[in-house]
Amino acid sequence: MADSSLSATPARPPALRDVVELTKPVTWFPPMWAFMCGVVSSGVSITENWIFLAAGILLTGPIVCGTSQVINDWCDRHVDAINEPDRPIPSGRVPGRWPVWIALTGTGISLVVGALLGVWVFAATCVALFFGWAYSAPPLRLKRSGWLGPAACALSYEGLSWFTGAAVMVGGLPGTGIIAILLLYSFGAHGIMTLNDFKAVDGDRATGLRSLPVTLGVRKAALTACAVMTLAQVAVAALLVQWGLVLSAAIVGASLAAQVALMARLLSDPRKFAPWYNATGVLLYVLGMLAAALGLGGYL
Repeated sequence: MADSSLSATPARPPALRDVVELTKPVTWFPPMWAFMCGVVSSGVSITENWIFLAAGILLTGPIVCGTSQVINDWCDRHVDAINEPDRPIPSGRVPGRWPVWIALTGTGISLVVGALLGVWVFAATCVALFFGWAYSAPPLRLKRSGWLGPAACALSYEGLSWFTGAAVMVGGLPGTGIIAILLLYSFGAHGIMTLNDFKAVDGDRATGLRSLPVTLGVRKAALTACAVMTLAQVAVAALLVQWGLVLSAAIVGASLAAQVALMARLLSDPRKFAPWYNATGVLLYVLGMLAAALGLGGYL
């Protein structure tokens, strides 16, 4: 079947509001939050590098994350045409090859901005862009795997964004303590990404995407997600205690205890309560991230 979105007829330029919608601004917050955790964990005064700080926020949020959303919608345009025809691409509001050019332009801008912010930021940007393309686009299309897809998202949204924030502020490679904590929170975020898959179990099963709710079953996938999030935060708290950051460790521990209480309700009906947990338990998770960052930066 011919793809009308690839018509040789030049398509009209899309409206700016439709391009912005295509980049899904609501998804920018997690990497921007992780970036700010990286900034705080560096211990460097924000006022000393405010221009780099602003550029880094734009890089992790609207530019890299926004670009990855465009890539994802372009690669899923055929499915969206059936399930969500009002989206910018299947509705024709961003027609023809415009999504491809937007994604390529975003990739180029990301590389330029990353390079301007330093070699380590550029390296992190390259890795994030690789995952942005590999997650959605053939031949890798990591989203087909319930293990690799969430891992790519978790590392990009949490770890690489945190790394970027710290690298921007220190002007080089962040310390090993920062890297250890951001890797643990990235590991835990795998569980968050798995919970996001509960909203599309039926569609994933029908289209051959092997998300964990599809391959393990809903309850086992929920148990796995909760275990991953819990283990990561236990390890974070243990490291913070070992480094003498007792107050930060206590806050992370209290946050985790509240999450465990909420997990009991989640596990009673994962498909029903996954959105509720994302609005409650995940909020506590990211607040714990900030507490850990404040401890690393010497604020607590």
